Amino acid sequence: MAAEGELRFSGWDYAVFSVMFGVSVAIGFYYACTGGKQRTQREYLMADRSMSVLPVSLSLLASFMSALTVLGTPAEVYTNGTMYWMFAVTYVIVIVLTAHLFLPTFYRLGVTSTNEYLEKRFNKAVRTLGAIFFTINMIIYMGLVLYAPSLALNAVTGLNLWVAVLTMGIVCTFYTAIGGMKAVMWTDTFQVCVMLAGFLAVIIQGTLAAGGWGNVWETARQGHRIEFFNWDPDPKVRHSTWTVWVGGVFVFTAVYGVNQAQVQRYCSCATLRKAQTALYLNILGLGIILTLACMSGLVIYARYHDCDPRLAGHIFNSDQLMPYLTMDLLGHLPGMPGLFTAAVFSAAISTMSSGLNSLAAVTLEDFIKPLTRSKGWTDLRYTVISKVLVFTYGSVMIMMSYMASFLGSIIQAGLSMFGTIGGPILGIFVLGMLFPCANGKGGFAGLFCSLIITMWLGFGQFVHPYPRWKPPLSIAGCIHGNGTGNVTSVAEMTTVAAEMTTVAALDVTTAAMSTSASSPGSEIYGLSYLWLGGVGVLSCVVIGLAVSFITGAQDPKKIDPKLISPFFDQLCCCLPLRVRKTLRCGVKHGETISDFLPNMTSTPYKRRPWDLDADDVEMKRMSRDSRSSDRYHDNSVPVQELKNELIYYHTSV
Repeated sequence: MAAEGELRFSGWDYAVFSVMFGVSVAIGFYYACTGGKQRTQREYLMADRSMSVLPVSLSLLASFMSALTVLGTPAEVYTNGTMYWMFAVTYVIVIVLTAHLFLPTFYRLGVTSTNEYLEKRFNKAVRTLGAIFFTINMIIYMGLVLYAPSLALNAVTGLNLWVAVLTMGIVCTFYTAIGGMKAVMWTDTFQVCVMLAGFLAVIIQGTLAAGGWGNVWETARQGHRIEFFNWDPDPKVRHSTWTVWVGGVFVFTAVYGVNQAQVQRYCSCATLRKAQTALYLNILGLGIILTLACMSGLVIYARYHDCDPRLAGHIFNSDQLMPYLTMDLLGHLPGMPGLFTAAVFSAAISTMSSGLNSLAAVTLEDFIKPLTRSKGWTDLRYTVISKVLVFTYGSVMIMMSYMASFLGSIIQAGLSMFGTIGGPILGIFVLGMLFPCANGKGGFAGLFCSLIITMWLGFGQFVHPYPRWKPPLSIAGCIHGNGTGNVTSVAEMTTVAAEMTTVAALDVTTAAMSTSASSPGSEIYGLSYLWLGGVGVLSCVVIGLAVSFITGAQDPKKIDPKLISPFFDQLCCCLPLRVRKTLRCGVKHGETISDFLPNMTSTPYKRRPWDLDADDVEMKRMSRDSRSSDRYHDNSVPVQELKNELIYYHTSV
């Protein structure tokens, strides 16, 4: 339902919204009809691995900052305060870990599906299990992402909620299927600009209406919404400094570090250095989007601090606060509600399109190709299958959005999902890349058991919600009105206030009884949702290592060094070579020149010139790496000449 009877789109709003929609679809058609016309898997799924830094960086940003951010983050700040703003520090840690721990390994392997790594490192069973749970995770998450903007449209236009779901789901699926990865990333680039414009319109107008940013901040401070450092070590505190900075790293590294949608994007860059640059640019982008979203939440509180729209009965979900504020502040300005709705829509379809593309890649590489490799199917045939898979998953996504309507707060539901399933998936990659002694049996046991543990905790929290204190909300100002026209009579307001006072008293009593009478078994469900990812990673690593040692640990000397992240070589890059060799635990990092050739843009780290020797060149000549330069296979080229070229390369880049 709409928030108020008169809250409807005007012609200008539909025009602004239609322009954004038309540009997105046009980009899809452009890439469907130009270049290779999306006839190869390399072009359709990986954009020919030729993308530049800017579109990749903005696409990573757009797919991460979904409609859950545009709608959920302002609602989170309005309801619980500014601790969520501290995720800006978390993002920096996550990007650094991703750029130097996970990206180099995926890039130099040249994988299309991240689960290919799991089979190379462990076995096919681990790959299949990882692919299954990734698919489940993404389908549920995309259902949330589709439901959120549909909710916004329903709130501000009165358009039937499920008509909006069907319309956006069908359109997004269509343009993603025809345009491939290039269309997805360039559309994301355009949509980031729309998201920024929508945020700025709301913040500027809301700040002016409040009398300046100083008044916004002071109102939030008086309402106990300003909080940046909470050092309480209790893991049941929903958002403490420890929870956000430590627990949040596990959750968001699962998204940025090993999630197929993100890996597929940064591996589409032409070189490793460009991929790392695209990631580092995201620190700035993530900070800007997060800041704008949190500022929007404070503007909402400044507007409704004494007349909460939900308690007053004008919206039924806190995630409708942003669209409600938009119509309240900008409804009289032609096109402005349309701009905000376009921003929400942009955030949603950027995430959905990347999810659909990644699901098609995983299904094709992990399920279909292993079964059809012996049939000799052509590349074109596999590409057509990929497009059919996009349409199929688009239909499933639409059906899953119905379930999203029962999950409550979309921001917590989305992050809880990534913690519940994404945590164990991150754990299996950490186990594989950092612990060369882990074997296939340990990998499978660690992944399976950690999934059981986190799903038990996640569903337990949903079934047995833990009572937590929240800053107060008020409806006292609704009697006199605050420009929103919320109340029809004092008698009505008195009745509502009495009901809310009763509910609040019952909530406090229930919370006190629950806390005092809770058993140790029920206390575990009070764990903050952000710790689910950490539980998943740690349980996967501990169980995986235990089973590996029980069944016979992997010999590090026999493992392909490309499957192990050169963590200590980067962390301790200034130490002598003999010390770094000891820290490698027997893994033969950098013992062949194939890792360090100028044409090998997947170089994980730079080898120092004095570590090179003639034997490296001879070993390269015997390698079967088809990506290397022909000069290194030409025995007529003197060894010293090749060595000099390598030294020049590594001292000049």
